[in-house]
Amino acid sequence: MKEWKSGIPWLEPVIVNPGDASTPPSDAIVLFDGKDLSKWDAGKGWTIQDGYVQAGGEGGITTKQGFGDCQLHIEWATPEEVKGEGQGRGNSGVYLMNKYELQILDSYENKTYFDGQCGAIYKQYPPLVNACKKPGEWQRYDIIFTAPRFCESGSLKSPAFITVFQNGVLIQNHVEIQGNTFWASPPSYEKHAEKLPIHIQNHGNPIRIRNVWVREIRSLPVKQKEKV
Repeated sequence: MKEWKSGIPWLEPVIVNPGDASTPPSDAIVLFDGKDLSKWDAGKGWTIQDGYVQAGGEGGITTKQGFGDCQLHIEWATPEEVKGEGQGRGNSGVYLMNKYELQILDSYENKTYFDGQCGAIYKQYPPLVNACKKPGEWQRYDIIFTAPRFCESGSLKSPAFITVFQNGVLIQNHVEIQGNTFWASPPSYEKHAEKLPIHIQNHGNPIRIRNVWVREIRSLPVKQKEKV
């Protein structure tokens, strides 16, 4: 039997050191390593100590660099001392492209609307399961994000998609983001740049953040045809 081959002229995949539990992959862009916020804008009132940054003051933090398709890793912890309930307890969020929110919330024995609990794509999809640890414990998100594409006319060519693991558990499985994640209006798309910053929300709760890194996702490498 003759072996079947696709005939696609693939290039050899780049070698990447995958790192371990304490180090990111070798091709990752480290956004926060516990030392400073030099790769972020704003953050006035956010304080750094013991390898993490804690939300405070007014406003969130936003990366200086923009990203499109990416793999994002972030570790976070809600306050150990429980105050408030529902959306008022350990509230924050990760905004891909500064527009599409993955909710952070203390959802350990804390009821709220399901598409607003921890791991939700805010006001669009609840998480598949509630994988939250107890308040004060470190948790992690590993996010695969595909940015939306727009036609020159401004119409949507293809929507954004997101896959999320929380603490190693799949909580969003390649769901189609319906547009901006608003609080007071339905989701909608409007044309924007191919790459935009990542934003971490300050919702008035002292959320802690550490070990933030991102990998830009590129297309599979194929050899270009030689010009005749």
